[in-house]
Amino acid sequence: MSRIGNKTIEIPSGVTVELDGQTVTVKGPKGELSRELNSNITVKIEDNSINFTRPNDQKEMRSIHGTTRSLVANMIEGVSTGFKKELELVGVGYRAQKQGSKLVLNVGLSHPVEFEPGEGISIEVPSNTQIVVEGTSKEKVGELAANIRAVRPPEPYKGKGIKYVGEYVRRKEGKTGK
Repeated sequence: MSRIGNKTIEIPSGVTVELDGQTVTVKGPKGELSRELNSNITVKIEDNSINFTRPNDQKEMRSIHGTTRSLVANMIEGVSTGFKKELELVGVGYRAQKQGSKLVLNVGLSHPVEFEPGEGISIEVPSNTQIVVEGTSKEKVGELAANIRAVRPPEPYKGKGIKYVGEYVRRKEGKTGK
């Protein structure tokens, strides 16, 4: 039994959800998102709530049921409040700066690394060691933040690299000598 798929989604005020065939369009104060859903899942929109039902109890249908509900819930949360990922740079000489809409990273490589935010995503640099990625799509925000982190992931000896705020980096002792 899919516990997540059976939960109803409450639509907050200021957000409109439209269903056209199997395409769900969500509009809110922060923007608009659209997604094609699986044709086996039935979506019912009734006075500020959305319900999802599946045709049978096969394992594949149960997993698609919960996934579909989560995707629509994330779309609603994205257009109403938005998503945010914060990263920080640790290391001597590691810095980030914004040039126009691009993010430029200097993290000990022979060249600066540039990132262009996609549509609906904004990058802020409050200080030269902090990066904030914001947007309406949880998927796109997480992907861009993961790509930025992948340039120089934190290493276990000194902890240098790009890490998420609040991420714990497990440290190793290193060489001990005689």
